[in-house]
Amino acid sequence: MKILIIGAGVIGSFNAARLTRAGVDVTLLARGSRLAELEAHGVRLEDFRSRLRTTTRVKLVDRVDPDDAYDLAVVIVRRNQLASVLPMLAQAHRIPSVLFLGNSATGPELLVDALGKDRVLTGMVNAGGERERDTGVVRYLWSKSMPLVFAELDGRRSSRTAAIRDVFTRAGLPAHAVKNVEAAQKTHAAGLPGFAGAVYAAGGVRQLAHSPRLIRLFVAAYREALRGLRADGTPITPRSNRLVEWIPQPVLVFALRFFLNTRLAVVGGERHAMAAPDEMKELADEIQTILDRTRTPSPASSALAHEIEGKLAVASR
Repeated sequence: MKILIIGAGVIGSFNAARLTRAGVDVTLLARGSRLAELEAHGVRLEDFRSRLRTTTRVKLVDRVDPDDAYDLAVVIVRRNQLASVLPMLAQAHRIPSVLFLGNSATGPELLVDALGKDRVLTGMVNAGGERERDTGVVRYLWSKSMPLVFAELDGRRSSRTAAIRDVFTRAGLPAHAVKNVEAAQKTHAAGLPGFAGAVYAAGGVRQLAHSPRLIRLFVAAYREALRGLRADGTPITPRSNRLVEWIPQPVLVFALRFFLNTRLAVVGGERHAMAAPDEMKELADEIQTILDRTRTPSPASSALAHEIEGKLAVASR
């Protein structure tokens, strides 16, 4: 299978390097300083847990031309960056399958409108981490318990979902085709704006760990979003996320205070939130649309959305 990965951030770089090292024909699309960095040094990865570093030379391009042919394109960009990617893919008719991995609370309508429903698959990312600004080294968080989860739009199993699953699995990256990935995406997205807003208000996750008030506000916002999704007909997926509503708030706050005061929380949560207030704003707006449509009270979500707006205003100066 010939694969194009669009997006040379943490997750795109991680998957491109791992697939390439397994012998898969992979090309990574990058631009600007990131492209120059990759051309000079290759994809440099560091395992967050073991600190093991690897360097992998990956084929690189800076654009997709209409005549470029790939069996699969995997798009791993922020939600608010899709508008710059979709026109390029719309004209690339020799790419029959496009798998979009990322955060969304609205469903695939934007993707279908641009590419047609037959070309689109959606899914959730299989890693996290951070990229060092000075060196470009990607410090990644991944384990076999973090599979690539993806699906056809109608949830059916198909020859191409089997092919995608097999190529990732053979590269040591577990992958599962599921029936309702849209519900999983929305459930995951439900917690992100509240978390980001609380992090912005506190000034970081370690600071948040010492603010029970802001943690309570985050928990309340997450619960509001889950109630909104349920009222909108979206099943909470996976079921373990329902624990956010069932576990007493003091217990959740205690557990979160412990977790947020770890380096894992910094690398796995804070780094992305701090780097992407624009994406967090878009997700907050998507969640608020659901809350308004279902008439779900959302005082905590509104309060933390204000923090996101403030962070975005500062970042835009």
